[in-house]
Amino acid sequence: MSASELAGGGAAGHLSGLDSRYLFFTGKGGVGKTTIACAVAIGLADSGRRVLLVSTDPASNLGDILHVTAGEEPTRVPGVSNLWVANLDPEEAAADYRRRVVDPYRGAVPEAEVRALEEQLSGQCTVEVAAFDEFTRLMVEPPAPGFDNVVFDTAPTGHALRLLSLPGAWSSYLEEAPGGASCLGPLSGLEAQREQYRKAVATLAEPRQTLVVLVGRPEDGSLREAGRAAGELYALGIGNLRLVVNGVLTDPLAGDPMAEGLARRQREALASMPEVLGALERVLMPLFAHDLVGVDALRALAVGRAPSSARRSETPSPPELPGLDALVDDLAAAGHGAVLVMGKGGVGKTTIAAAIALGLFRRGHAVDLTTTDPAGRWEDVLRGEDPAGVVVSSIDPAAEVAGYVADRLAAARDLDPERLALLEEDLRSPCTEELAVFRAFSRALAGGRLGFVVLDTAPTGHTLLLLDTTGAYHRDVMRTAASVPGRITTPLMRLQDPEFTRVVVVTLPETTPVQEAERLQADLRRAGIEPFGWVVNASMMAGGTRDPVLQRRAALECRHIARVQELAPRAWIVPWTAAAPRGARELMALSESAAAT
Repeated sequence: MSASELAGGGAAGHLSGLDSRYLFFTGKGGVGKTTIACAVAIGLADSGRRVLLVSTDPASNLGDILHVTAGEEPTRVPGVSNLWVANLDPEEAAADYRRRVVDPYRGAVPEAEVRALEEQLSGQCTVEVAAFDEFTRLMVEPPAPGFDNVVFDTAPTGHALRLLSLPGAWSSYLEEAPGGASCLGPLSGLEAQREQYRKAVATLAEPRQTLVVLVGRPEDGSLREAGRAAGELYALGIGNLRLVVNGVLTDPLAGDPMAEGLARRQREALASMPEVLGALERVLMPLFAHDLVGVDALRALAVGRAPSSARRSETPSPPELPGLDALVDDLAAAGHGAVLVMGKGGVGKTTIAAAIALGLFRRGHAVDLTTTDPAGRWEDVLRGEDPAGVVVSSIDPAAEVAGYVADRLAAARDLDPERLALLEEDLRSPCTEELAVFRAFSRALAGGRLGFVVLDTAPTGHTLLLLDTTGAYHRDVMRTAASVPGRITTPLMRLQDPEFTRVVVVTLPETTPVQEAERLQADLRRAGIEPFGWVVNASMMAGGTRDPVLQRRAALECRHIARVQELAPRAWIVPWTAAAPRGARELMALSESAAAT
């Protein structure tokens, strides 16, 4: 079946139609949005445009894909004469933001007030504010020497929607609360930001200026996520959308179970995609048997041509790694605790988390299964089943904010009207969500004292931001610990306790996911958290195939799995299967017989 037939009339492999002053690429983690964004940016630059490619993802891998060191300032990409690249580093942006807000007050107000302002700006919410402040500045005042196109490679869907909604949220908040202060700093001094956010809101809603490209894979969960994103973008007033479906196997080898299974799964996903996506113009990108990194490969991708082919090779022997059943046996031996499943979006951590939880239950343990990922949907893997013996939940930011606000107001019911009004104003700030989600995360983590709690975390960068909040809370508590009777246990102390918390890093046997897992492990260790081990998910080499495209992809896995074995304290492997494991029975079987064969 041809690519265009699979696409239902979509253009096959041509990205040249994706053109606007501001281009946003978003999608569920791991769908290839960074690769597609890079290819489009190179295509625009090759056509003579001056292009700035910017990542707003804390877990950006632009530098890995383009083989360039990307920082806050635009850097030329070697081999592409009109392309510059930049990363919006949230921590650096926050430090600069704090300096800009605090420095004008030094020497002008008492030192105690300066320290109070610095403390107010020390939270992780300020990191988010600073990042989106830079993002809106780029939309309103692109940096010299001026660019024809600004291409944004955004964070995975849930956080990209948060980013795109923040200019409107803060613009409204500043209009309604002209006095006082927030994690933006003193509101009375933010007239420049007010105008900046108003302009950003108008630009996002202008279809001649802004195009949002939803990137997905031909998989049910990925396309459902794209459909949800389309609906939310329309609700935000952003209506100029396109769809790119990435990684379609167009010519499966007849008689090969893996190839035929993959092609069948993709056809079914495309046929049942959400109705809101069916109305969008779309491009279908084929599955290539190559690592799509470097300018040459991306330039070929931009025009729908396969990169230079490596020679055909046979699938190597599967690596000698234990399966998921061995991991669950190791976890179960502890008797209780928290299991945090982490990794780059799209590596299958939600599936692995559910399989671990069901495997622990099958081994006789009480288990809570929850997620901190705003894009995580248990129904995508459990198919609506409510497995007996496992308590399934999600940390819903909206619900947590409502509960947090209600609790704060109830505790403040004795305040005088003026102070109560100030508290209500502060609670309307978008920063409230950070505190509410942290409170829910801490509550879930404590559940590991009596049984097991398995937490499916948000994609890597945003999980680290949550852990930074945990660290800030720990430091604040410990400053006052001497005056508090009894033993104090903070969430960070639980995370750092290897007898209580076991962090399982999930990756795919591919370049970017392994590099991302390596960085995640280094960040965890800097926070005093030692990973328990890594899961290599969806290995085609472990599954076996005769399809030439899939064979070459399987051969590419060798060096990635070898790298995992070098890096990970211990490792397990899960083979790719023709039918994605769904529902309690299949997930439970995955944790019982997943050993590579």
